[in-house]
Amino acid sequence: MESAFQPDPLLMALIFAKRFIYLEVLFGLALLRLVLAKGRSRLVAGLVAALCALFILVTFAPALGLQTNGYYPPLARLLAAGQGLRVPLALSALFFVSAILPSRARRWIDVAHIALLAGFLGLWAATLG
Repeated sequence: MESAFQPDPLLMALIFAKRFIYLEVLFGLALLRLVLAKGRSRLVAGLVAALCALFILVTFAPALGLQTNGYYPPLARLLAAGQGLRVPLALSALFFVSAILPSRARRWIDVAHIALLAGFLGLWAATLG
């Protein structure tokens, strides 16, 4: 018998993906571009990697006992803004900038990023219906 208070599995998958998968995978892709690219594309990828690392730290700050630090409350509010979608999508848009710069490296990184974004947006769209 299903309870009326049982959460939707798609919603649980979206919450899990945006908290523990999306930024981590984007961080890995940005690191790959940082290592493989040259010029301005490398700088943008480095910025994306640094911001991803910062927000991953914010995600795990309570488990690490770091939520009393001064940086945590405003960054946690920023990470939760827009149902938790603003930061991942903004970092994704910034990563797209590194893809259109002439010094980018390895198109497969962009293909992986598009697949990650499509899966994330598809999961989000599935929770709307």
